[in-house]
Amino acid sequence: MGQEPRTLPPSPNWYCSRCSDAVPGGLFGFAARTSVFLVRVGPGADTIPGTPPFRVIGELVGHTEKVSGFTFCHHPGQYNLCATSSDDGTVKIWEVEAKTVVTEHALHQHTISALHWSPRVKDLIVSGDEKGVVFCYWLNRNDSQHLFIEPRTIFCLTCSPHHEDLVAIGYKDGIVVIIDISKKGEVMHRLRGHDDEIHSIAWCPLSGEDCLSINQEENSEEPEIPNGKVTAQTPVTKGCYLATGSKDQTIRIWSCSRGRGVMTLKLPFLKRRGGGVDPTVKERLWLTLHWPKDQPTQLVSSCFGGELLLWDLTQSWRRKYTLFSGSSEGQNHSRIVFNLCPLQTEEDKQLLLSISMDRDVKCWDMATLECCWTLPSLGGFAYSLAFSPVDTGCLAIGVGDGMIRVWNTLSIKNNYDVKNFWQGVKSKVTALCWHLTKEGCLAFGTDDGKVGLYDTYSNKPPQISSTYHKKTVYSLAWGPPVPAMALGEGDRLSLTLYSCGGEGIVLQHNPWKLSGEAFDINKLIRDTNSIKYKLPVHTEISWKADGKIMALGNEDGSIEIFKAPNLKLICTIQQHHKLVNTISWHHEHGSQPELSYLMASGSNNAVIYVHNLQTVIESNPESPVTITEPYRTLSGHTAKITSLAWSPHHDGRLVSASYDGTAQVWDTLQEEPLCNFRGHRGRLLCIAWSPLDPDCIYSGADDFCVYKWLTSMQEHSRPPQGKKSIELEKKRLSQPKPKPKKKKKPTLRVPVKQGLCDGNEEESVKESLGPVENGVSDQETEEEAREPEPPCGVTSAVSKEPIICTPAALGFEKSKSTINNKVTLLKKDVPKEKPEALIKKRKARSMLPLSTSLDHRSKEELHQDCLVLATTKHSKGPNEDVSTDLEERFHLGLFTDRATLYRMIEVEGKSHLENGHPELYHQLMLWKGDLKGVLQTAAERGELTDNLVAMAPVAGYHVWVWAVEAFAKQLCFQDQYVKAASHLLSIHKVYEAVELLKSNHFYREAIAIAKARLRPEDPIIKDLYLSWGAILEKDGHYALAAKCYLGATSAYDAAKVLAKKGDAASLRTAAELASIVGENELSASLALRCAQELLLARNWVGAQEALQLHTSLKGQRLVFCLLELLSKHLEEKQLSEGKSSFSYNAWPADSEGSFVERVTAVWKSTFSLDSPEQYQAAFQQLQKIKYPSATSNTPSKQLLLHICHDLTLAVLSQEAGSWDAAVEGLLRAVIRSYDSGNFTIMQEVHSAFLPQGCDHLRDKLGDHQSPTTPAFKSLKAFFIYGRLYEFWWSLSGPCHESSVWVRAAHRSKTSTEQSQEVDSVSPEETDPKVSQPEPSRTPELDVRLIEESEQMQNACKELLSEKHADLQNAQRTVAEVQETLGEMIRQHQKSQLCKSTANGPDKNEPEQEGESLSHPQNQCKEEKNEPVSLPELTKRLTEANERIAKLPESIKTWPFPDVLECCLILLHVGSQCPSFVTQEMQQQAQELLQKYGNTKVYKRHYQTLYA
Repeated sequence: MGQEPRTLPPSPNWYCSRCSDAVPGGLFGFAARTSVFLVRVGPGADTIPGTPPFRVIGELVGHTEKVSGFTFCHHPGQYNLCATSSDDGTVKIWEVEAKTVVTEHALHQHTISALHWSPRVKDLIVSGDEKGVVFCYWLNRNDSQHLFIEPRTIFCLTCSPHHEDLVAIGYKDGIVVIIDISKKGEVMHRLRGHDDEIHSIAWCPLSGEDCLSINQEENSEEPEIPNGKVTAQTPVTKGCYLATGSKDQTIRIWSCSRGRGVMTLKLPFLKRRGGGVDPTVKERLWLTLHWPKDQPTQLVSSCFGGELLLWDLTQSWRRKYTLFSGSSEGQNHSRIVFNLCPLQTEEDKQLLLSISMDRDVKCWDMATLECCWTLPSLGGFAYSLAFSPVDTGCLAIGVGDGMIRVWNTLSIKNNYDVKNFWQGVKSKVTALCWHLTKEGCLAFGTDDGKVGLYDTYSNKPPQISSTYHKKTVYSLAWGPPVPAMALGEGDRLSLTLYSCGGEGIVLQHNPWKLSGEAFDINKLIRDTNSIKYKLPVHTEISWKADGKIMALGNEDGSIEIFKAPNLKLICTIQQHHKLVNTISWHHEHGSQPELSYLMASGSNNAVIYVHNLQTVIESNPESPVTITEPYRTLSGHTAKITSLAWSPHHDGRLVSASYDGTAQVWDTLQEEPLCNFRGHRGRLLCIAWSPLDPDCIYSGADDFCVYKWLTSMQEHSRPPQGKKSIELEKKRLSQPKPKPKKKKKPTLRVPVKQGLCDGNEEESVKESLGPVENGVSDQETEEEAREPEPPCGVTSAVSKEPIICTPAALGFEKSKSTINNKVTLLKKDVPKEKPEALIKKRKARSMLPLSTSLDHRSKEELHQDCLVLATTKHSKGPNEDVSTDLEERFHLGLFTDRATLYRMIEVEGKSHLENGHPELYHQLMLWKGDLKGVLQTAAERGELTDNLVAMAPVAGYHVWVWAVEAFAKQLCFQDQYVKAASHLLSIHKVYEAVELLKSNHFYREAIAIAKARLRPEDPIIKDLYLSWGAILEKDGHYALAAKCYLGATSAYDAAKVLAKKGDAASLRTAAELASIVGENELSASLALRCAQELLLARNWVGAQEALQLHTSLKGQRLVFCLLELLSKHLEEKQLSEGKSSFSYNAWPADSEGSFVERVTAVWKSTFSLDSPEQYQAAFQQLQKIKYPSATSNTPSKQLLLHICHDLTLAVLSQEAGSWDAAVEGLLRAVIRSYDSGNFTIMQEVHSAFLPQGCDHLRDKLGDHQSPTTPAFKSLKAFFIYGRLYEFWWSLSGPCHESSVWVRAAHRSKTSTEQSQEVDSVSPEETDPKVSQPEPSRTPELDVRLIEESEQMQNACKELLSEKHADLQNAQRTVAEVQETLGEMIRQHQKSQLCKSTANGPDKNEPEQEGESLSHPQNQCKEEKNEPVSLPELTKRLTEANERIAKLPESIKTWPFPDVLECCLILLHVGSQCPSFVTQEMQQQAQELLQKYGNTKVYKRHYQTLYA
């Protein structure tokens, strides 16, 4: 699609009466979330011939909440202006070409619900809000008018196309009014007929009422008398038709001259093909209209399930309509349509654009009523991208709207050939992975822990695994079954599906039997490797392409490498120290097979590490190796890394996605950033490299977009530095406008259990970052509206994507009311203190109030009581009259028998219960002696008290136990868990009490009880410690978590958790702890990490103290000591970056001797190193540590550490008398500085360690046939190489007193800078143009230079080694051929792609582009036009490899300075000062250049020199 990135945009906003619009010429815009996306339609879209003519061309960015309205200016000459309204309360006017805001107003106090740019007045924008307020805004004069017509919710409004003052407004309750804004909003007509929301209003395109021959409508109601008299002058008398669409399922046509309805069209119930939504459900309907400009007798409307209808208005009695796309299957929308926009293209084609709840934008040809094209969109975060390895170009996208998109990116006829899969998903799709060999087999994982398999070639619902993860599925991977054939499915089971979930578990699913239980691989890991300690929480899984090695990323930042099939742990990488988000293995088809061992990883840190695991995997160590040094470090991002992808077209090229809002392409082998994509407006979540186009990458983000972009088109080469702009923008947007005062904050603590702990807060907060997503009343999408962070187990510390939110984002209104209540309560409580004192003196409440009151009645009643009582007492038999009297006078039970007394107690008790005094009722029952009954009643009513339970033993042991248990349950309902546990303890239910406290997170109390009441070895105690430790660890309370692990005798885990924070103090404590408990290996690695952290802060003393913790780090102490002395040495010469350091060790400074002598003196005094045996032991300890080779992007501090490691080995060997190893160590240090391009450091190494040159080393080595002789020759060559550059520069600048050869360090600063510029690594930089004309020099200087030139010429003979020149030439040829071959393959892929994509004029472009790319460095016109055939390249490659094979091993073992580069320098010196270089040497240099300078770089230089 041309040069611009292709966009899969966010879904248009739902339930808006006008959130899309189009203008003649082919520009269409629709509101999506907080932006407006612009689409160019027609010839202007500049698309590839044969593909649909449209292109997403940009975005209007500026609103902070959902855009609710969008309208273009429809006046010729002003099509570049448009207006938007938003839930942020503003109406903005935009200039479309520049995508900038011209002006804005915030006049509305309530949510804006309707917007229209007047088609008659070119600067009038009318807007209405939910409270019925209308504002007219005149752009040119910046003037506004406030109108309040009806106190009802406005749903839509449309300005008349025929009269500039008329506006039709539709309300939520079905009323439609036509107002005249010139008369302060006077209502011209009030149109009644609809009885539900008005969704759309369309004016007839022709003025007058002659266009429709409508008779008096048969069933229409009597005409309404309009508000306000219509006079002869009023334009309404001329009349015009108006159409309205309502939620009541009808379209009504109104006559403005008569002020009444003239036609009602009832929507037909169409039989949906392929099923659909029940049409009787009212909520599912949105009725939008479009009255075609050139067809006034036709009207387009939406229908129940997404169909579009073209109504014929000429035959109103027949209700005739035509269905859009009637002949084509599946072309219609599948859900309700919200907006219809007409568009006239540059070639005068009449189109209609529709937006729908199905998230598609469709374009219809009004001439044929057929769908021209569809633009799909995304209704949620783009979480995952995956290209099918079988069906090339098939891209699966996992989206937060509960659907999977499968995009055929190679489709010739349709740029957006996208299929949707939603069945059985029902949740955010967070992970995707295609089967490696089976076509159309796509695995998916969701945010609710579901894992399933889709067959994308069938319409069947997916198979779902019966084993769910407890939290979000982070990643999926296909790999061999472990242990081999464990699932017992014979030969067909070559691959099984692995899923990693937010709870930290990796499950293996059998794809042939998903209904069976999945296997937790932790069991196999634990058994195979006999692991006793707690396994780390897994967050990422990745299989190497050959299926033999599995990498697991963990929450603590470690990466474990396992060997299939038994998952033997062969290596642990301790690098990230924060949760690992992504691991990616290099592809297997690189030009160098060893590249397939590269593994890139990204974490919540912003640094990407690449490890080369070839040595570890091939050596297959018995016990696991720990790696603490990366092969390559890629620094530049400013926020966490979420996704990584290797280019399948290049060697070692990687693209990374980050929360800093950018994607970065890296050359990992050179640690070099190549290009940076900044097109997204959100945090990137996923990335994928096109399998066909080497220049093309797809990325997805939380801005609901997927972009296809080209690496060659990016302006920036590295991520933006400084503040994390995306994060800050997100935080800013998440702040609600009214900010609560600080004093009110404590109220947030009130609903802790229900509100803050269940994770819902985060979901609601997240939504405040963007608009409530389209789907406010659609259940399927409501949850998407509150889009949480990628893995939705947000409350878990394992969560890969923690939420950025502020407590202020909680429902503010709610918290405000809570606060006010709290304050008023407090005010009421204060004056209560005095009455409380008075209450104590009051008489206690009576136990028998009814009886007492009956005894205080009138004298007659009391006398009657006496008579009744006497009769009762003295009657001999039962007397009905007496018993009736006694029932009425129950208080006499006090004076008669027990039965009557019981009845009295019962009546009194009921009265107490009714009056809310259950405790008095219980006491009465106790008097009666029915304790068991009291307890049962109290338990049923939840009214047990301490007193009642205390009396329970009176009723017997079993009743007491039952009562205590019931009381404990009651207390749990009242959230009094600790008290409930104490009561359970009273009946000796210790385990139940402990479990109760544990399940309600009262770990401290649970542990106290368990320790006090259970045996020390009881497993419950350990379980409590581990559970509490895990929660504390998740919440970041590492020190307390470590105490828990220590309590559970898991000392290893305690040390690991302490180290999680990663600062020097934590690492040191963790190292000490590990040392105390005997975990020596862990202790050593933590102590070294601590020292490295302190090293970054240049705290030398602290670093040495940290290394002192472990004896095995003595060798590292020596390295750090040498590094400190070298840094100090450089600082004194002002060569290092840091000007001053705060804490050097107070070591004896002997400034007299050489640098090596000073180092050994400190080692002897501080570390007691004085015997060869001790030196040898230290050497053996350090020799095991291997660092990767350096590149020009290696950070200087890391480079210095690695160089000092080599130098330490050299000094140790020298002191132990092993000169062979000393030479090799020195040479490695020099090569490292040479590879990194740091000439200054190389010269410092020379001056510090070889102050007198290399001759003394030759004497020490002795035998010329020694195995170390090649290393010595190489070291000497590098030494001379440095001197040669020094000499060349000394010719151009003033010479210093000290010899240039020896005292390189005393060069002036300019010389130092120059030395770094003219880098020894790349011969291209030694351009002859750099050299200046011969400067004037003093005779003394000439004499000294002549002496030095003689020394130089003798030395330089060593540099002009023909064998080395031959080897280097062959190696350069191999590299060039490989580069050309790679470029030819890429060109071929591009040309194939173009052939399949188009036969138009664009066909040749990729070839031309490829041709120029194939010689990126080539300046020669002749070469440019010379095509190189494949056989020619193969021949060159074979010859070069044969030449390399013939050369002796001694030449190939060690690097050597570039011989041709040295030749060029000698020739430059000779051209400047012919007397300084002999003719013979110049002749030799020229011969070497002629013979071996046939590669592009040297040809150019040689031709320039002799031009």
